[in-house]
Amino acid sequence: MRGLMIAKQRRGLRRVEVERAPRLGLLRPTPTGFRVTVRLHDGQTPDDYERVLDKLAHAWRVHSVRLVGWRPGKVTLVATMTDPLETVAGGHSLADGLLRVRVGRLDSGEWFVIDFRKVPHWLNVGATQSGKSNLANALIAGLAPQPVALVGFDLKGGVEFTPYQRRLSALATERAECARLLADLVGIITSRMALCRQHRVKNIWHPRLPEEARPTPIVVLVDEVAELFLMADPKAEKEEVAAVATRLLRIAQLGRAFGIYLVVCGQRVGSDLGPGVTALRAQLTGRICHMVNDDETAKMCLGDMDSRAVAAARQISADRPGTAVVLGADSRWHMERSVHVTEEEAEAAAEEHAELAPSWALLTGGPAIEVADAEELEQAVDEFAAPDLEDLPV
Repeated sequence: MRGLMIAKQRRGLRRVEVERAPRLGLLRPTPTGFRVTVRLHDGQTPDDYERVLDKLAHAWRVHSVRLVGWRPGKVTLVATMTDPLETVAGGHSLADGLLRVRVGRLDSGEWFVIDFRKVPHWLNVGATQSGKSNLANALIAGLAPQPVALVGFDLKGGVEFTPYQRRLSALATERAECARLLADLVGIITSRMALCRQHRVKNIWHPRLPEEARPTPIVVLVDEVAELFLMADPKAEKEEVAAVATRLLRIAQLGRAFGIYLVVCGQRVGSDLGPGVTALRAQLTGRICHMVNDDETAKMCLGDMDSRAVAAARQISADRPGTAVVLGADSRWHMERSVHVTEEEAEAAAEEHAELAPSWALLTGGPAIEVADAEELEQAVDEFAAPDLEDLPV
């Protein structure tokens, strides 16, 4: 009897072969190539196609093939005929709406847009001459004409952000100054918490918050983040480094709801800098990895998201400055190349829109704001959850 049941089961099962040619749907043209939907055979998954994209590109005689979406039983592939990152033109304006900047092109041919309302905090790493500073220039040029406050942390003694100082509301060039500025930012968060409680809303973008009461968004640009954590004399500097790390982490954890956004840049970012860096990395959802000189930095930037992105980042050539692997709102990695924005162009934008920079005294609200203690901020994490995208203005 048992043998009969097993025989019936065997007849009911179909043979599954994963390595089978794809069943292609209609080819639909795109500006840079074509899009096609592939029906999966029994036993196949999207990962099976992720692993053979390079083989498909060679077989189809195209520059690259990317998997851009899937649903049960189907995957969508996009083929690019030529390299869209060979030359990247910026156009007339990089600004693309409030807190949105078109900083480059993706390998799909679409714009790479940094949208702080969708992805509030970014980690941007890259070696010297890799294009890391150029992307910061593009951000400054794109944010300068917008009604936002810009704050700079320049641990190279001010040489990176001083040319744009007239558009900055505050600039810190030493770690002690950064600690004080971070304390002010935590104080701003505290005051904005009170504003949101007063109007019974969870974030400053909520429609119930009157427009005249809505505070100015603040974008914080941090250059050479490693300098915030390095200690030449641990005994003398340990307390200052701990204060900087704690405040920066609090801003990353709470800033989104209250309109404070981070762009953290560095040539090298590794776990050897201490647990504060690893904890901060976890709060920086957006990742941009240019050419780097070591595996650790690429892994720190991309490794917790996608190991294939790490491999792609390590293959970036030095003769393609501005090229990077990015992870953004769709949680998929892409190759990107930034628009070339010179220091002179970014400085001109900062000078032209210098009158839009609110004073630091205005942002901090006049009288000195006390830094909230750890218990108060921990309670605020629970009270003010990350805002829903539906709350954001169109």
